[in-house]
Amino acid sequence: MDEYRLLTDEEIGILEDNGCTAEDWTAIQVADDFAPTHIRHVAFYGEVTLGVFEKNVEVSPGFRKQSGIRNATLRNVTVGDNCLIENIGNYINNYHIGEECYLSNVNTIETTDGATFGQGNMISVLNEVGEGNVILFDGLTSQIAALMVKHIGDKDLINAIRVLVKAEISAKVPEQGTIGDNVKIINTGEITNTHISNDCEINGACRLSDCSIKSIPQANVYIGSGVICENSIIFDGSSILNSAKIENCFVGEACQITNGFTAESSVFFANSYMANGEACAAFCGPFTSSHHKSSLLIGGMFSFYNAGSATNFSNHAYKMGPMHYGVMERGSKTASGAYLLMPAHIGTFSVCFGKLMYHPDTRALPFSYLIAYSDTMYLVPGRNLTTVGLYRDIRKWPKRDVRPRCGQKSIVNFDWLSPFSVGEILRGKEILENLRAASGDNVSAYNYHEYVIKTSSLRKGIKYYDIALRIFMGAVLKRHRLEQPQTDCGTGPWTDLSGLLLPLSEEYRLIEDIKNGTLTTIDAVTDRFNRIHENYSEYRWAWAYRMILDYYHLDELTPADVERIRTDYVTARRVWIAEIRKDAEKEFSLGDVDEKVLNSFIKQLDKEVDFENQRLDI
Repeated sequence: MDEYRLLTDEEIGILEDNGCTAEDWTAIQVADDFAPTHIRHVAFYGEVTLGVFEKNVEVSPGFRKQSGIRNATLRNVTVGDNCLIENIGNYINNYHIGEECYLSNVNTIETTDGATFGQGNMISVLNEVGEGNVILFDGLTSQIAALMVKHIGDKDLINAIRVLVKAEISAKVPEQGTIGDNVKIINTGEITNTHISNDCEINGACRLSDCSIKSIPQANVYIGSGVICENSIIFDGSSILNSAKIENCFVGEACQITNGFTAESSVFFANSYMANGEACAAFCGPFTSSHHKSSLLIGGMFSFYNAGSATNFSNHAYKMGPMHYGVMERGSKTASGAYLLMPAHIGTFSVCFGKLMYHPDTRALPFSYLIAYSDTMYLVPGRNLTTVGLYRDIRKWPKRDVRPRCGQKSIVNFDWLSPFSVGEILRGKEILENLRAASGDNVSAYNYHEYVIKTSSLRKGIKYYDIALRIFMGAVLKRHRLEQPQTDCGTGPWTDLSGLLLPLSEEYRLIEDIKNGTLTTIDAVTDRFNRIHENYSEYRWAWAYRMILDYYHLDELTPADVERIRTDYVTARRVWIAEIRKDAEKEFSLGDVDEKVLNSFIKQLDKEVDFENQRLDI
């Protein structure tokens, strides 16, 4: 721990000769090796503590300047070793500044009475005029936020969570604003009641007020020009750039908000990207993207989703080009006018005239298209299972997770076929088979609620669902020894808690343990989520084992049964790849992609045979 002392008379004389003044020189303490040489034109008020100024500070790549303090007013400030603070237009008041920081051309940095640094701020997500349901604090994850939103009607749970959050905030929120080590703040207007972690950079921001900017060494935060952040928390590896404005928001790991995007009372998690548009009361789970100026995400839950703009929707028919964003997203319109329906991590949506609409009637028919012709809405079940877009998405999402592994907080499970999605597929197949049994085969179309399913589409839907089921069963068997499941947990319904796939029973058990006091801290709740995720493989095996027995009408699994299932798996997988190949060739025939792109994609498909004998391939 550094030792501090009072200034000597000689040092006070040098400081005064350098144009410095002090309300009370005896209220200033300095490190033992302090030298006043590099302190010029500084006004000191209140209690000030100064480190040493021995090193040069890098202000730009290849450009270093001598550390020190020049042209500044400091009141009740601690400055660590080897900082460079210069040209502070107004003052720095009530702040702790770490080591080797660079602060230049900043107007005001201040902590006022009652500062919360954005912690404990209650916002209303999903309902922009409703009661607050999400508490912003630096321990928030997509799972905790989803729990708050999903179970807002359970007052005992919500009250218990709020008690845990309040305790977390009381234990961690500092009394004074803090700027960590190696922080760079330049050309910035106002910073008020804002905690800034190590290695963060703020360059050209207009105003940061009542915020916490958190980071880890592997993932710092960058705040760029023209940005206004109020009552918000920004987390590891995120960037807020180019005149973006956020108010009452949580920006989670590795997110980017840029190009004038505005957000209010919204949460963003794990690799979300927002540009040009607007979000209000939005729950943006992992990999939510919005690129267009007229996009408004309001009052909805999104995940693995790319928002469109008016009639310019994300183009999912463009499947092989470099700008493709994928079809695992919650809902977007294709160039052909089709809407995509799939078992979303949060729910099933389609997009119509720029607005998101929930389709409860079609959730049980996942991976489907909705196509509107005049006043008739046609449902094409399971079609999206055999598209190039889905194939690409299965592989791209894990690669796009840029969060450092050592610091990931929100959980994201990338399994595209899981008990959650396969459960929806089973229900979808059952619905189609019941429709066919009720109306027979000699009809031109079937009616499902207010949707029309052509006979050919129904037959193909059953086929596509069977393909997915057999791929899932074969792949799970490759991941487990042939043995009875060691747990009953997971045999019932599954759900998705904003990226965490889990048995519904485990979610309910977690809720009860929060309410009855078994889980007494936010860390304990987070640890429970992590343990559930770690046990995913065993829970999946318990669910899949029972599903396999039901599907093949077996009492138990024998080696002969496993070989039969493996044969079905290989056959189904090859049919799946063949269908994707046909989809790619059709895309090429329309003239939308180059032959070189097609050939490269076909070569990738040809290698799929290699995966059949690998242990992990979904």
